[in-house]
Amino acid sequence: MLAVAVGLAAAFGAVLRYLIDQAVSRRRSGTFPAGTWLINISGSLLLGLLAGLATRHGLSARAVAIVGTGVCGGYTTFSTFSFESVRLMEEGAGLGALANLAGSVAAGLAAAAVGLGLGLL
Repeated sequence: MLAVAVGLAAAFGAVLRYLIDQAVSRRRSGTFPAGTWLINISGSLLLGLLAGLATRHGLSARAVAIVGTGVCGGYTTFSTFSFESVRLMEEGAGLGALANLAGSVAAGLAAAAVGLGLGLL
């Protein structure tokens, strides 16, 4: 039953990712993948928050699996991040690709740390 709940949560996360990426794309021009960046950073924040809530406040392993593995797993996307970084390189936007790679990793780690800190409060 937990696997079904995780799968449904992942479907929710994937739909949410699509809607947010579309909303960002409609409002922003340019080649930098701002939608994917925003999605991955906010997903890192949420996952850090879940870890903090589980550690400090006893959030159940079931809830962590459903929201962390399910929602965050369906919501965030390493493959799209990688593809968009390669696409930027192929289009001659080396600085954009580097900004996407380094910025996503640094901001993702920072967001996860902030989320963890908030969860531990």
